[in-house]
Amino acid sequence: MDVKNLYEKWCTDPYFDEETRKELLAIAGNEAEITDRFYRQLEFGTGGLRGVIGAGTNRMNIYTVRQATQGLANYILSQKGEDKGVAIAYDSRNMSPEFAREAALCLNANGIRTYLFESLRPTPELSFAVRTLKCISGIVITASHNPREYNGYKVYWEDGA
Repeated sequence: MDVKNLYEKWCTDPYFDEETRKELLAIAGNEAEITDRFYRQLEFGTGGLRGVIGAGTNRMNIYTVRQATQGLANYILSQKGEDKGVAIAYDSRNMSPEFAREAALCLNANGIRTYLFESLRPTPELSFAVRTLKCISGIVITASHNPREYNGYKVYWEDGA
């Protein structure tokens, strides 16, 4: 699907929430901004996803978090690891609690046990929790050293790395 069609889909499809649609409608006619938001999928790099928070396939938002989490869920299910579970932590960045909850909901919808921290946690504590709880995986929502308009999604395996 090309950039224009993706943009139009996100603006009209009821799957996307009203706030997302309003954000995108506000940039109507700004071809450079639309292209930047939709020219690619946010890429999974070293350890996870990182990107500017906002609407679009090349942004960190609940939809990219759901997509990444579904991919992780598919792999966990293929490894028969759903009963081991996934620990999820988050930091103080914008949207971190919301992204963590979206990841937990996606995993739960796939029948995967989830341990969601109830408040902010540093990344090393997530790694410790994965090993202590004997989880198959862990997710931490953080963008580490990136600017404040960014957030990220890091995945750990059962060894805490």
